[in-house]
Amino acid sequence: MTSRHLIDPELISSLDGSPSTQFTLETLLQIRALRAAAFTQNNQLSSESLDVEVIERYVPGPHGAPSVRVLVYLPKRAARPLPALLWIHGGGYVMGNAELDDGLKSIIAAVPCAAVSVDYRLAPETPFPGPVEDCYSALEWLQANAVGLGIDPDRIAVGGASAGGGLAAGLSLVTRDRGKVPLVFQLLIYPMLDDRTVTTTDPHPFTGEFVWTADSNRFGWTCYLGQAPGSAGISPYAAAARSERLEGLAPAIIAVGTLDLFLEEDL
Repeated sequence: MTSRHLIDPELISSLDGSPSTQFTLETLLQIRALRAAAFTQNNQLSSESLDVEVIERYVPGPHGAPSVRVLVYLPKRAARPLPALLWIHGGGYVMGNAELDDGLKSIIAAVPCAAVSVDYRLAPETPFPGPVEDCYSALEWLQANAVGLGIDPDRIAVGGASAGGGLAAGLSLVTRDRGKVPLVFQLLIYPMLDDRTVTTTDPHPFTGEFVWTADSNRFGWTCYLGQAPGSAGISPYAAAARSERLEGLAPAIIAVGTLDLFLEEDL
């Protein structure tokens, strides 16, 4: 059974240009390199044309870990202080970088707000909790340096897409429990929330056929967790859907497509 007939006709050509990927430990480095090259070739969006300043920083990382690279996006002409979004890129926990969602430039210029994109360490080289701790370090740095950047420290949100949405949800739980940084919002775009989806014996017949498949999902979660997905004792900081306490979290919006592999876990 195929879901191709359910895809908007305007998206078919771009979908056909994105062949499915078979992830293995042996092919991962090549996949990363190919996707980075494709991004560089296709990214023609100019910071200058959108009047957005982009600043690269290396901020203190978790204890005993390297510094964390971040990209700070600041609309040049917007009134200060600005609200800010700590943005976490996607890539199944195994791919991507801070530049991946460079389209943030057009969004923050229109809103306007500031954004900080986190270049967290990737799995399997750095499994949980390394990536979420990198994001927490970036969040602490953002709040501590907010005034100097023209940002309101009391109007900071977190967000991300796919694995980035999963990291943002896990980061929100970490942040609530540590009680040091107040968050005002969670922007979770088709977030990768639940490792137990890998163990589903009766999957939805129309989800996960394209781009990020069930096999991709198993690979990503295995790399990130460092153990079999669906195992007992997985931390909700790693898979936020496992959390049994949601009180005290910032309001959230979850957006997901009807053919997305994450449809049911996000609902």
